[in-house]
Amino acid sequence: MHLRTAWNHIRRSPYQACAAILTMALTFFVAAVFFLAAIGIQTILADFEKQPQITAFFSDIKSEEDIRLLDEKLKGTGTVEKTVYISKEDALRIYQEQNKDDPLLLEMVTADILPASLEISATDPKHLEGLAAILEQEPGVEDVIYQKDVVDRLIAWTQVARTIGLVLVLVLATVSLLVLLTVISMKIALKREEIEILRLLGATNWYIRWPFLLEGGIYGVIAATLAWGASFMAVWYSLPFIKSFLTGIVFTGLSPLLILTLLGGLVAGGFLLGVIGSFFALVRYL
Repeated sequence: MHLRTAWNHIRRSPYQACAAILTMALTFFVAAVFFLAAIGIQTILADFEKQPQITAFFSDIKSEEDIRLLDEKLKGTGTVEKTVYISKEDALRIYQEQNKDDPLLLEMVTADILPASLEISATDPKHLEGLAAILEQEPGVEDVIYQKDVVDRLIAWTQVARTIGLVLVLVLATVSLLVLLTVISMKIALKREEIEILRLLGATNWYIRWPFLLEGGIYGVIAATLAWGASFMAVWYSLPFIKSFLTGIVFTGLSPLLILTLLGGLVAGGFLLGVIGSFFALVRYL
């Protein structure tokens, strides 16, 4: 009965309902986009962490035994996930595979002129600088290559995306609450006589409040569903561009579980936001 009354309230004032729904939908759309962006950046970071992040190249004076001792020294820091030793012969095979379509380049290179190397993956990108410092101080290490700028940029993007997303969502959520409070307050004012009659007939306060609370909840559920559909379509049509932009990085797209989790979270948040906005209006005017 309360649900039917709430639906009648919505049906009799479609313009006010649309204003509330669209404002809330914008809030949840922004929240969904920034949530998916944060997930995407985290996926890139996770994929990067699985790849060798530091490569140390050795001169000929560095024997395999010396490299093995260096490997144990690095692992002893507790910040190394794994290491891969690449001998001169391994380096030649990799070079030949990369240049198999250019016979001239293959003839010019032998294993003797290629350096042995050690590829290191850190347990956390924050440890890369410390590991690189150890390698640079090691005798017989000719060059140390690690993608510090890439890691720092990815971490910074993650933090910026989270901060901007949180601020925008909080601002838009506040605006949504104010719009919802205004819409529900106007409806309460228009139904003041009807409310007085219900009170005279013995209706309790909660009996009067339930339709308005459910009305706000319905606004939130509809807005969240619209925002979910819009964000899903935006990501779906952007996937070809995202995959081409992230060449070399494993990006499988959105899993069904993530999509359903996002929908459930938005709907629950929408219903809660709608009920809270309606409750504030009811406390103020009833």
